Amino acid sequence: MNMPLRATDPPRLGRYDLVARLGQGGMGTVFLGRAPDGTPVAVKMIRPEFTDDDEFSGRFHSEVRRAQQVPPFSTAAVLDADPGHDPPYLVVEYVDGPSLSTLVTERGLLTGAALHQVAVGIATALTAIHGAGVIHRDLKPGNVLVAMGGIKVIDFGIARAFEATSRHTRTDQMVGTVAYMAPERFEPSYGGEVTAASDIFAWGAVVTYAATGRTPFAADSPAATAARILTQPPDTAGVPEPVRGLVEWALAKHPDQRPTARELLDALLSGATAPVRAAPVAVPPPDDTVLVPVPPRRRSGLRRLAVAAGVAVLLLCGGLVALHEIAGRRPTAAGAGDAAPAPVDPQAEILAGHRRFAIELASGGRFFALDRDRELTVSDGTGSQAEFVLRPEGVDYLIKSLSGEGFAGPDVCLGVKKQPDEDSWPVVGAACTPTAGTLFSLYDTGKRDARGRPAYSLRLKDGWLLWDADRKTSDVTEVGEALFADKYTFADRGEL
Repeated sequence: MNMPLRATDPPRLGRYDLVARLGQGGMGTVFLGRAPDGTPVAVKMIRPEFTDDDEFSGRFHSEVRRAQQVPPFSTAAVLDADPGHDPPYLVVEYVDGPSLSTLVTERGLLTGAALHQVAVGIATALTAIHGAGVIHRDLKPGNVLVAMGGIKVIDFGIARAFEATSRHTRTDQMVGTVAYMAPERFEPSYGGEVTAASDIFAWGAVVTYAATGRTPFAADSPAATAARILTQPPDTAGVPEPVRGLVEWALAKHPDQRPTARELLDALLSGATAPVRAAPVAVPPPDDTVLVPVPPRRRSGLRRLAVAAGVAVLLLCGGLVALHEIAGRRPTAAGAGDAAPAPVDPQAEILAGHRRFAIELASGGRFFALDRDRELTVSDGTGSQAEFVLRPEGVDYLIKSLSGEGFAGPDVCLGVKKQPDEDSWPVVGAACTPTAGTLFSLYDTGKRDARGRPAYSLRLKDGWLLWDADRKTSDVTEVGEALFADKYTFADRGEL
C-alpha cells in the first residue's frame, strides 16, 4: 500500500522524484519514485548512519554491481545506485503487487496451483541469483512480491554490504530475520559461513509460511526460534505434497544436505500440485530486516543448545532492533541447562533406522517410489511414496515404505515378487516380515556421490536389485560381482 511522504522525507534522490512511501525495514525506507523518463521505480534510501562510512560505500557499490548481473526473470532488476550520495540510495524495478506476507495476511493461505507458483517463482529467482554468483542472505516473505506477471524477488545480495561493514555490524553480527536463518548462521559447526545453501533453507521456511501461516521453527521469541532451528526438526504439517518433501529437503540442518536452486526448480517443474482447499487468514510474519548478534567461533566447540542460549541472551539483552514474531505459536525451546545432543550424522542415523530417506539412483535426480499398486517405480523424490526407513534385522535390513504413513493398516516393506518360469523378479510392496524375499544386505561400494554420500548396492538372497530404465521395471537377478550391480545413495529426508 502506498503511503504519502512525510514532512522529513526528501522530495528527490539523485535523478529520481519521490512520489510516495512503499515501506520501511531495517536497512532503510523504500519510496515509489519516478525516473527522468517518467517510469515508476522503487527507490530504497539507506539509513543515514551509513552516509559517512567509506567501508560501507565501497562494499555497497561492489554488491550493487554484482546484483546488476542477475538476469531479470523472477527478480526485480537493479537499475541504479549511488552509495556516495547523502543519504545512499538504491533503485530497482518497481513491481506493482503485494508482498507475499501481505498477500497471506489479507487473503489467506496459499494452496494448490497458487502455492506451487510461488514455490517455483522463488526457486527460479534463486537459480538466477546463484547463477550470477550472488547470495540473497535475507530471503523472507516481505522480499517476495506477487505481481500480475508472476513472482519477483527483491533485495538480493545487498545485505552483504551491511553485514560486512565493521562500524555498524561487528564480526559477530549479521543481517537477517531469525525465522528464515539457516543453522550455519548461528553455529559454526554447521558450516560457519553464508552460502547459497542458506538461501535454500530460507526458501523452505518461506514456502512453509505461505502454506501454513507460520514458519517451520516458530516459537514465542527470536531466541526460542533460533534454538528450534539448531536442535529441532521442522514442523511442516499443513504443507501439501509434493511440495512438503522438497521443503523438508531444503530445511536440512547441514548445508551440504540441501538441494541446489536448480535441483529444487527441476523437481518442482516435474511434480504435481495438490487440490485447492479452504484455509483461514494467517497472522503476518516477522518482516523487518534486523541486525542479529551471533556467538563467535570458540575453540572449545560449544554444543548447539549452549549456542542457542547465547543467542537468547544476545537477542534479549543486546537492545539492537525489536523483532515481531508471529502470534500464537507453540513454545518449544530447550533450556540452557539441558544436555545438548552431538551433531547428527544423517547417514549413520539412517542405517540405525532413526531417519527417513529416499533411494536415489546413480544417474541422479531420480528416486525409487512405491506407487498405489505397490509396484516399485521412479519419481522426482518428493512425497511419502518416495520415502523409506530401514529396520535393522541382524546384519540385514527391512526397507519399510512410508507411503502409508498416517493411515491405518499394516506396514509395507520392499520385497521380491517371484514369478514362475522367470529368471528375474520385480520388487514390490510386501508384508514387513523378515524373510529371504524381504531382507536386504547393503553393500558399501566405496564410492561417493557429489554430496559425499556413500553409494550402496542392494542385495537380496536371490540377487542384486537392478533398475531397467528402458522398461521402467525393477529386477532382482544374479549379476555376479557387486562391481556390476546398480548403485544407489540414501538422500536424507529428516527425522521420523
